[in-house]
Amino acid sequence: MQLNLYNSLTRQTERFIAIDEDKKVVTFYTCGPTVYDFAHIGNFRAFLNADVLRRTLEAIGYKVNQVMNITDVGHMTDDAVADGGGEDKMEVAANRLAEAKKSGALPEGVELDPTDPLAVAQYYAQAFIEDAKALGMEIVDDAQANPDVMPRPTQYISQMIAMVETLVQKEHAYVANDGVVYFDVQSFPEYGKLSGNTMEQLRSGEGGRVDMETQAVKKNPADFMLWKPDHNHLMRWASPWGEGYPGWHLECSAMATSLLGDVIDIHSGGEDNIFPHHECEIAQSCCATDENSFANYWFHTRFLLVDGGKMSKSKGNFYTLRDLVNKGATPAAIRLELIRTHYRSNANFTLQGLKDSQRQVDRWKRLADWLCEHGCVKVNKTPLQDAKEKFLAAMCDDLNVAGAIGCLSEAVSEYTVDMPPENGEGLGTLADEHKALQVMDSVLGVINLESCASTKNVDVDKIESLIDARLEARASKEWNRADEIRDELCAMGIEIKDGADGTTWSRVVQ
Repeated sequence: MQLNLYNSLTRQTERFIAIDEDKKVVTFYTCGPTVYDFAHIGNFRAFLNADVLRRTLEAIGYKVNQVMNITDVGHMTDDAVADGGGEDKMEVAANRLAEAKKSGALPEGVELDPTDPLAVAQYYAQAFIEDAKALGMEIVDDAQANPDVMPRPTQYISQMIAMVETLVQKEHAYVANDGVVYFDVQSFPEYGKLSGNTMEQLRSGEGGRVDMETQAVKKNPADFMLWKPDHNHLMRWASPWGEGYPGWHLECSAMATSLLGDVIDIHSGGEDNIFPHHECEIAQSCCATDENSFANYWFHTRFLLVDGGKMSKSKGNFYTLRDLVNKGATPAAIRLELIRTHYRSNANFTLQGLKDSQRQVDRWKRLADWLCEHGCVKVNKTPLQDAKEKFLAAMCDDLNVAGAIGCLSEAVSEYTVDMPPENGEGLGTLADEHKALQVMDSVLGVINLESCASTKNVDVDKIESLIDARLEARASKEWNRADEIRDELCAMGIEIKDGADGTTWSRVVQ
């Protein structure tokens, strides 16, 4: 199988060729969360698409070395400004929790000093890791063996300072009159290639959003901050330019090059990272290393809409993983709903869509259990094995998840799991079919997740027993008893549907 992947840098779909193609090793850096609050489903859509890309590479024979940062300093509230305008998000979180503690509104289970940004970061970082693990993100398992694959910027300050010193020495950066170290964008002719911005478009200093005092000390309005001396900043470190803190673009460059090398295969993030963050990463990384490239392939996920609009707490459509689990959804269904729309299209999240994904996962899981139960039975047709190659081919077509799911669903429809299988001549066994299903799920990551990571356990035997009892009641025309059983199932969060093929059930998302 050959992966073809859209490259945001060249704006075209390209054949993927790894730097170390002979050994089939891929280096992959993912822009991770800034841990000043719980991650929402929009954040997780980008992270999960990166996880699907990784799983696809592994399914076709690559070994993937992935790194994803957990930002605990320096990321500012105004991301659209290259210098990082506004306040440090970690300080904002600390202030928010400090106020909550004063008013007695600190979230239940939060036992930390809310005035300590590092303690706040650790609390939300742990919450993110728990959520990421529940959603089946493979990098969490890597981090258990090697914490460096989920690095924190506060642990890489010395590497950041060294990179700034290199850029100043090579005259790609300068110390301005205000003491701030800025990157000189005019020293890097390729600046703007990723985002499509030109120097002419940037000459006004990002639409006039940078204050005039800052503009006056820069060589060019588009120059961006690498290090800012600030003795009042809560999180600060000693440097050759005075106590201060790093620019938020610098962090990823220092960590990526330290952990993966000067040139990496893939860099991923949300589309909001393209400019200024990733544009600035490319400039400072290439100039520091003297390489022509920082990442050979750039992978960006488009925004997630909720009910057709922007997610907003004021609209009541702002969801974290924990919010949806409390509504009765499983992490497996949430994962499927967030990855099923192509990553280069805006996805529209709805609770109805989540219900549909839950039914899909339940259907696949029931088939997986049925195949395990009857694995030794020989069969005359092998729809799952036949679908596997088509499935992988769809995934290798720029991660065509919808096409891959279509191949899987068509194969699943060949089975009736409400009765024992018929013995065949022996083209294969149901165990072989189960192996093919496992290969496809190794990419989607939902069936096995449903069995091991669901936070809402379901007693399948009890459900099936109640359904059988209801069928017996209906057969005996005991309509009141049948209704009572339906109500009992409903109270358990189970929806049943009577049809020509019998009674089927699924979990309900409230």
